[in-house]
Amino acid sequence: MLEGYSTISYITGLTKQIKLGLMVTCCFYRNPGLLVKTISTIDVLSRGRTYFGIGAGWNERESRGLGYSFPSLRERFERLEETLQIAKHMWSGDTTPFSGKHYNLAEPINSPQPLSRPHPPILIGGGGEKKTLRFVAQYGDACNLVMGTTLTDAGDLRESREEGFSYLRHKLQVLRKHCRDLGRPYDDIEKTVATYIKLTPDAMSTDEVVELCCELAEIGIQHVIFNMPNVHEIEPIQTIGDEIIPQVRDL
Repeated sequence: MLEGYSTISYITGLTKQIKLGLMVTCCFYRNPGLLVKTISTIDVLSRGRTYFGIGAGWNERESRGLGYSFPSLRERFERLEETLQIAKHMWSGDTTPFSGKHYNLAEPINSPQPLSRPHPPILIGGGGEKKTLRFVAQYGDACNLVMGTTLTDAGDLRESREEGFSYLRHKLQVLRKHCRDLGRPYDDIEKTVATYIKLTPDAMSTDEVVELCCELAEIGIQHVIFNMPNVHEIEPIQTIGDEIIPQVRDL
């Protein structure tokens, strides 16, 4: 795949409306100060269309293949939390030093600041119940959960719709509890899900995708991100824009 921030920087100049972000940034691949600066820059250039997608990271093979050490799960979550704290620190305009266990910033200047107010929405990926969803409640503006698919060519990602919806309901209840424990309004969090569709005669129809969106909306999902194995074909993209979005945008 293409490197994410280079790609959305390019897309910024080609588009006027779509939101731009990564699903999601591995927290230990980039220095947090530079990462916040990168996202702020894209937000300015896109006139406020950026999401900050971030997660703890999981792909050991990729990490070692690119020359990174692969921290323990505990350290990855420590680094994720410090990255979230640094983002909040810098986006508040605070230039005083940040001192953490893993990162120390002597003078975290971030100028210009993002155009999004109060900052680009922080979308935290993952469904971990002890750490990830608590971080969503404490630091995030959006969660991102992954729902599997019944597409036959999706291999080991296959999952029945019933199981997928049960999973989502449970994770949203966990998030609700974390919000309650931290005194954060649950409705402040945008609920997003990533799932898989394939708009072809032998896979899914337009009506089936609309039905899926309606069912997700009924359980509280507000934003659906589709992975598409045939994304390189223009016709499915046109179908989503012309036929699906008009039917589901106001759910």
